Amino acid sequence: MMDTGTLSLFVLAVLALFISPGPNMAFVLSHGLAHGVRGGFAAAIGISAADLVHTLCAATGVTALVAAWPPSFDVLRYAGALYLLWLAWQALRPAGARGDKAPAPPAGFARIVRMAWLNNLVNPKALLFFMVFLPQFVNPARGHVTLQLLVLGVLLSALALVFNTVLGAFSGQIGRRLQARPGAATFQRGLLALTMAGLALRLVFLDRPSKGI
Repeated sequence: MMDTGTLSLFVLAVLALFISPGPNMAFVLSHGLAHGVRGGFAAAIGISAADLVHTLCAATGVTALVAAWPPSFDVLRYAGALYLLWLAWQALRPAGARGDKAPAPPAGFARIVRMAWLNNLVNPKALLFFMVFLPQFVNPARGHVTLQLLVLGVLLSALALVFNTVLGAFSGQIGRRLQARPGAATFQRGLLALTMAGLALRLVFLDRPSKGI
């Protein structure tokens, strides 16, 4: 269905995108530092799961329908910003509730997966990315355009899972070493809250595309 050359080019393009700093990288790194290797892995799973949803929406035309409604970009980014600010507040709550000397309990695995999934899902740039990026590697002459989009999206999601798992393991090991130091719990909570707040501001000040979403 798809030639090896196209798939190889796609993989290289995806890997180049992964190593560029972005919101997903920041999310994985911050949760790995705050919650260990397990937290980084949970974030990786949530991001890849959201990528699969984006792929399905792009392949079935749902993304195009959303993009056809001009206010959708603002709705998604402000909803995402509010959600990230809520996550920042949740990260700081343990410090206010029990005092700085109390270590922050690790967030549940499923909870981090849901947070990463929703954070990626409400990112309008991610929605636009799948709508614009995947079709560039589709060859209509080979037929089954929808199937080609699905294959590319699943491959991207799998690559994202591997890359973000390694990234989460790396940051998790650093976070584990930091835990032995005085004030580590406060630092980890503060860093996580600062990252979430920074991602929220990034969404608020995103440039709105001139056409569509």
